[in-house]
Amino acid sequence: MRPETETELAEIVAGLAAPVRIVGGGTRGVPGPETELHVSGLQGIELYEPGALTLVAKAGTPVSDIETALAAEGQRLAFEPMDHRGLLGTTGEPTIGGVVAANVSGPRRVQAGACRDFLLGVRYVDGTGQVIKNGGRVMKNVTGYDLVKLMAGSWGTLGVLSEVSFKVLPQPEVTETLMVAVPDVTQAVQAMSAALSSPFEVSGAAYDPAEGHVMLRIEGFTESVQYRAAQMIHVVAGFGVVTRIGAAEAMWAGVRDVAAFHGVEGDVWRISVKPTDAPEVAEALQADGLVFDWGGGLIWARVPAGTDLRSRVGSLRGHATLVRADQATRYVQPMFHPEPAPLAAITQGLRTRFDPRGLFNPGLMG
Repeated sequence: MRPETETELAEIVAGLAAPVRIVGGGTRGVPGPETELHVSGLQGIELYEPGALTLVAKAGTPVSDIETALAAEGQRLAFEPMDHRGLLGTTGEPTIGGVVAANVSGPRRVQAGACRDFLLGVRYVDGTGQVIKNGGRVMKNVTGYDLVKLMAGSWGTLGVLSEVSFKVLPQPEVTETLMVAVPDVTQAVQAMSAALSSPFEVSGAAYDPAEGHVMLRIEGFTESVQYRAAQMIHVVAGFGVVTRIGAAEAMWAGVRDVAAFHGVEGDVWRISVKPTDAPEVAEALQADGLVFDWGGGLIWARVPAGTDLRSRVGSLRGHATLVRADQATRYVQPMFHPEPAPLAAITQGLRTRFDPRGLFNPGLMG
């Protein structure tokens, strides 16, 4: 099933007799029924006003098309969405609807915010086949209940997105990256915390234990970046030798896409924790590979296939999401961290209200 208009999408959903797996570009490896509902036919940028910093696109529009259009005007998606293809070994083209559905955000989240923070409006089809609109096409135009935020990160379990609208931001004039040599996770988190709590506006703070260095990114106008980078050296010099390496775009793309785990065997988990808890959690994980982002608040862990990683960290205050695994592991390990009973009841209530027939991505419900 591949509708090419919102009307066709609504008609298909209204006529569904069994659950479906919603597919955009097919790059994120969503588990679920064999029957697929493709939204890649809903393509095109419908409105782009560079002066107003707003863009509206159909949900199946490739992210690359949007990034090309923005780059031509010196603008960008501020939340730096991850490309999962290298990590998951998938093909296809990531779509903007898939980015919103998964609330995909990269290293810049520590400064700019997440995908949902830039989402102005959505249109989607609920489980009854009804077209719902919430928010608007310009800033300061959100009306009624904020379903915009609810749809971001719902992974298609509440409805099938047909249109999304965003606030976009200008590209920075210049980017500078500092590398700090540190011997262990504890000192790395301390260095990143010092950088992020400084007044010098860090837009990326990551740590690769295999390489033994912290990466700090500073963006903006040339004079400002030069000043802030010089000051940042003083902030973090006590943690290790500091090297300036310029924009380092490929390196940051590698952090964003977890390039360290591409083509390497093992399950991959994504753990969100309080940054100060990262060293303790990392030790408990006993992982074969680790990558830290968001100042230590995001841990990517690679472990042997079939590992029950959640049992290793016990009652950690955070969330462990299974991102890459074979079907046998997914059968016994739900993708998302189990919710406390009160929150699980709310989640189920929302799903029942938005998708009363249980049609959308049931493989994600655990």
